[in-house]
Amino acid sequence: QVQLVESGGGLVQAGGSLRLSCAASGRTFSRYVMGWFRQAPGKERDFVAFISWSGRSTYYADSVKGRFTVSRDNAKNTGYLQMSSLKPEDTAVYYCAAGVDRITIPTPAYEYDYWGQGTQVTVSS
Repeated sequence: QVQLVESGGGLVQAGGSLRLSCAASGRTFSRYVMGWFRQAPGKERDFVAFISWSGRSTYYADSVKGRFTVSRDNAKNTGYLQMSSLKPEDTAVYYCAAGVDRITIPTPAYEYDYWGQGTQVTVSS
């Protein structure tokens, strides 16, 4: 089992920045790939970003490419999502997730095994 806890959400003006953290406990965090997802009210949970177990490989949804940066510190069992140039349409509950390494980059939510409780990000215009 891996337990994940997100933090760092909040209210920010459009154009601003936030950094989300995802603290992991339980099984060795470095064995798992990590994803970030978001879910706006009335919408499905959408893929945002992926980072491999080593941190050497990353992948982003087109909607956040160039604005968001995913990273991880395996020594601290923590993953991060740096969000910049935020837009009102980025408003959502953000979730981190962990899953086993796969041949392809996992973007569907069902390919992840462990989830955090989510943290709210609200971007005002």
